[in-house]
Amino acid sequence: MREPCEDRDVNDLHFRLAEDTDLATLVRLRDDAARWMLAQGITGQWHPGQLDEDHFRKTMVSGEVWLAEADGRVAGAWELWWEDEDAWGPQPPVAGYVHRLMVDRSSAQPGTGQFLLRAAERRVAAAGRAFVRLDCLAGNTRLNAYYLNAGYRVVGHKAGKPQPGGAPKSFTLLEKTSGSAAGTERQVVSGSADKTTPGTE
Repeated sequence: MREPCEDRDVNDLHFRLAEDTDLATLVRLRDDAARWMLAQGITGQWHPGQLDEDHFRKTMVSGEVWLAEADGRVAGAWELWWEDEDAWGPQPPVAGYVHRLMVDRSSAQPGTGQFLLRAAERRVAAAGRAFVRLDCLAGNTRLNAYYLNAGYRVVGHKAGKPQPGGAPKSFTLLEKTSGSAAGTERQVVSGSADKTTPGTE
C-alpha cells in the first residue's frame, strides 16, 4: 500500500507500510527522536535504546507501521493501533490509535509531522473508524499544545500507564473525528479513563 501526500508543498512525500527490511530504520528513527527530546529538555518520555526491532515487528502484526519517504529517503514514521487498552481501556471498534509519530529531523522538511498526522487520520477514516485517538505525556506541555493545534481535544487522563523499560506515567488522552462518520457520538467506556473534558476544541 502506497499513497502520495495530499499537500503539493511537500516534494515527493509518499507513505507506505513498513516491512521487515525497515526494522533497523525504525529503531534509528525512534532513538534519534529520543535524543532530540532529551536535547530539548524533555526528559520524562523517550530514551534511546528503549525499543528494539522486535517491538516494531510485533506492531506490524497487531497493527500497522507506516513510513514516509521523500526523494528516496525516509522522512518519518508512525504506528497505528486498532485498540489500546493500556491507555483507553476496553473500547468498541470505533477508533484508530496513533503512536510514535517520528520525524527524521536531519532530512525532513518543516511541517512534515503534520503531514504524517494527516496521513494517519486518512488511514483511520479509510478503515471506517470514526475517531483518531492518541495519548501524550501529561507533563509535555509543548507536545500537548501541538496536538491541540492540530484539531485534537482532551477527552480524559490516564494515570499509571505502563511504559517500556520504565515506571508507569500519566498521560493526556486526545481525540479527533476522522471524517469517516460525521455526527457519530463519541464512545468511551465508563471507567476506562478519568473523563475530564476541558474546553479545548
